[in-house]
Order: sequence, then C-alpha cells, then structure tokens
Amino acid sequence: MASVTLERLNKTFGSTHIIKDVDLKVGDGEFVVFVGPSGCGKSTLLRLIAGLESISDGELRIADDVVNDLPPRERGVGMVFQSYALYPHMTVYENMAFGLKLAKMANETVDERVMATARILQLEELLHRKPKELSGGQRQRVAMGRAMAREPRILLFDEPLSNLDASLRVQMRNEIARLHHRLGSTMIYVTHDQVEAMTLADKIVVLRDGRIEQVGSPQTLYQQPATRFVAGFIGSPTMNFMPAELLGGNEEGCRVQAPGLGELSLPQDASGQGPGAELSLGVRPEHLRLAEAEGDNRFEIVNVEYLGNEVYVYLEPREGDTLLIHRSEAPSDWQVGQDVALRVDVEHTHLFDASDRALAIATQRHAA
Repeated sequence: MASVTLERLNKTFGSTHIIKDVDLKVGDGEFVVFVGPSGCGKSTLLRLIAGLESISDGELRIADDVVNDLPPRERGVGMVFQSYALYPHMTVYENMAFGLKLAKMANETVDERVMATARILQLEELLHRKPKELSGGQRQRVAMGRAMAREPRILLFDEPLSNLDASLRVQMRNEIARLHHRLGSTMIYVTHDQVEAMTLADKIVVLRDGRIEQVGSPQTLYQQPATRFVAGFIGSPTMNFMPAELLGGNEEGCRVQAPGLGELSLPQDASGQGPGAELSLGVRPEHLRLAEAEGDNRFEIVNVEYLGNEVYVYLEPREGDTLLIHRSEAPSDWQVGQDVALRVDVEHTHLFDASDRALAIATQRHAA
C-alpha cells in the first residue's frame, strides 16, 4: 500500500490543455473515485498516475518517491482496464501468471501468487478455462486478478464495469468493495457513473474540464455541494434548480423570490450579495413536498414514474418551462395533468450565486 500525491499536475497534448494544475492527496489504503462527464480528464489523470502518459508539468509522488520519470513497471501500480484485454489462447491461470513470468519470477512464486489471488477472487475452479468460456463478470475478475497477482502498491481501475449489464454491474460493485475491505489496498477508480462513485468511494474527486471541482466523501458531496455543477452531477434523480431573486439577507439568512413558490426564508448567508441579485435555488427531489394547488403556487404534473418502492413525479409551473422532480415512497395517488402546490424543506435548500458557487449556511459560518 502507498499514498499518492499530485502537486500542480498538468498534461497538454500539443496546444490542448487537458489536466490543469491538479492538487490531490490519496491516503494510504483509501478508495478514491474520479468521476465526471466524458472529456473531463479523469482517465487521462489515471494514466498519468500509471505512467502510461507523460506528465507535462508538476510532481507525482507514490509514497515518498517522485515517479514522474519512472516507467509503469517500476511504479508499483496495477491497472484494470475497461476492456478485459485477456489473451484468448491462454487459460485463466496463464493470463494471471503472464506478467509474473515476464518479470522472471520463480515458478514456485508465480504459482503461490496466482493461487492466492484466485482464492480471493473465487476463481479457483476457473483456472483451467479460457476467456471464451467465461461470463463478462468472470473475465473482469480475471483482469483484476492479473493486476493483483503482481502485488502492486496501488490498484487503478479505468471504468472496469462499463461493458457489463446492469445487474452484473451491481454484483461487481459489491465484489470490488469487499475486495477493498479485505485487502486494505490503495485503490483509484475512474467512472462516469455517479452511482458507482457514491457506493464505492471513501472519497470522491469530481472533475470538470481538467480541473478538480470538489473533493469529499459521498455524503459531503451530496449534502454540501460546493458548486451547482457538483450539485447537479451527484445524485439521481438530479437536483432541481429554479431561478431565485434575492430580496434581502445578512449573516443570519436571506429571503428570496422563486417563480411559483413565492417568497422563501432560507438559511444561507447572502451578506455578500446585493438585493435583486440573481441566484439559483437548488432542492433535491426528496425535499420537495406536494399539496393541493392554491393561489399562484400551481404546478402541473406532466409525468409519473412508478419504480416499485419509489415514485418520481415530474412537474412544470403553469407559467414557465422549468421541469422539476419530486421523489417519494410508493404508493402515490398523483395523476398526470393534476395541478399541485409545492412545499420546500427550506433547511435542505442550496443557493448558488452568479458564478455557480454555493452560498454557505449561516449556522455553519457561526459554528466555524
């Protein structure tokens, strides 16, 4: 096991700047997930750590060693790719042993490592099979075993579950989580799926346009997003956003006007904003409540989705086109075309300024 430290890391391809001044510390034994939309730089950042891409500027340390110029085989990392990349003519045993034999390890050592890894991944009965005889999940476990057998200091995963169907992804998520708890290894995992990030990570790194948008635990990112981008990316269904005009505020809280909702008293510290400032009000689907329509608080139900134990109700204001989502436990009597009023759990609201930065909760400021 080892820590990973990135200091002002940069990567350029010609005139294109991909990774921009990234600072990050991955602790010894942590499970860290890089998440973000396609093109945000998460896979490139992983490849920089692995040594598969050269660093344009900055410093990368594994434990106390600066590894900028070390080739991949000398960094002590193992990598699991999106494609299984197994040799079709080799058995499971031979695939897992291949890298060890290239390193000219003794046959006895190779056998010990492969068998120990096979026991951990429950592959012992499959060692004689070839990849074509395996399911997708079994092939992915073999790919993981090939990396683990080298006993790397760090395990890197580049979207390893994206080729699997939905039910198998859930199973493999659980297996990877159990593997981390059993081994205590430092793991860095790349995905575009925020559900994978939320369920696997000790710490999530949200990337956007080659920069870190926010780092924190899954709970922190869900409950205290630092920007509107993070608020909208983390959580399923996504957070609701509505325009809001600041009527007045100070260090104790603020008052805003939101279309269809009227005036709301919120706990955010808006002392740095002037009256009339245009803000964005964010509310998670579970923090919206529905009631009988009244006065100007009138929204139309445009769709209802039943998902077994949950119901998603999609709404639009009678004037405007902002689509909102309400989530509640099933059953539900709400019907498409029905007019309803919205109530907001103000203690769970989020306010974002014109630069999309979250305004702090007043009580948090006083507590600090």
